[in-house]
Amino acid sequence: MSKDIATPGRTKEILKKYDFLFKKSLGQNFLIDSNILRRITETAGLDKETDVIEIGPGIGALTEHLARTSHRVLAFEIDQRLMAILPDTLAAYDNVDIVNEDILKVDVGAMIEANLPERTKPVKVVANLPYYVTTPIILQLLHEDLPVSSMTFMLQKEVADRISAKPSTKAYGSLSIAIQYYMEAELAFIVPKTVFMPQPNVDSAIIHLKRREEPPAKVNDVDFFFDITRSAFAQRRKTLWNNLVNRFPELKPQKEEVEGKLAELGIDVKRRGETLSIPEFATLSNFLGGFMRN
Repeated sequence: MSKDIATPGRTKEILKKYDFLFKKSLGQNFLIDSNILRRITETAGLDKETDVIEIGPGIGALTEHLARTSHRVLAFEIDQRLMAILPDTLAAYDNVDIVNEDILKVDVGAMIEANLPERTKPVKVVANLPYYVTTPIILQLLHEDLPVSSMTFMLQKEVADRISAKPSTKAYGSLSIAIQYYMEAELAFIVPKTVFMPQPNVDSAIIHLKRREEPPAKVNDVDFFFDITRSAFAQRRKTLWNNLVNRFPELKPQKEEVEGKLAELGIDVKRRGETLSIPEFATLSNFLGGFMRN
């Protein structure tokens, strides 16, 4: 039998040994295909000088591949039951630290400093994320000031499509912008639902996010910029103007002036939000921020 955890036989053996039952509430789906795991580590671009953060190691299938290909792994696991299993399945690796914490409730920066003190360059995040908490985790990691150069995630294909979407496509929205403002997003490959235990209802995808050196546009107020982008997609069928006045009713009496000045900047308020690029949203938010303050 293969030593890899990620085979149907080995996974079943571990689950039986510990009488482990999957918790649907935690979105637990364990990978049982080592080829997929090798492709994930290749996509992440790991080497023996790279420290890695993993979220939700499960029984350690991805973790062991990360341990083999990187310098050190810091894994966050929310399920207390798995803390008895992981030291067993990962016994062969002395470069893995498992922390029984919710990634959304810890100071990740402080954990990096405490657990990865020998790092010589920014860390990389690699994880098979539970579907139910994908977006909050990614956004929190982006908004914290972390020494992270890239993130490689397995997530629901529909979410991966939204994250990597381009303007004027059905999948493009505020999530696309929230992530692409900070990261270059590439959908690397599709993962069929048949390589999981238990099998989920939909296919997954691997998305690779690489930190930008600079955002794609200059924004005067980042919080206001994201407020504008969320507002523009509040009701996708509505025009940019209608969505904006729903969020900022004080603009309504000044429609003619706002419409004229935005037209001079190359933005027609009759467009829909999905047609605007990140630089165009930056132009919109920078103008409205100044206009509403005056």
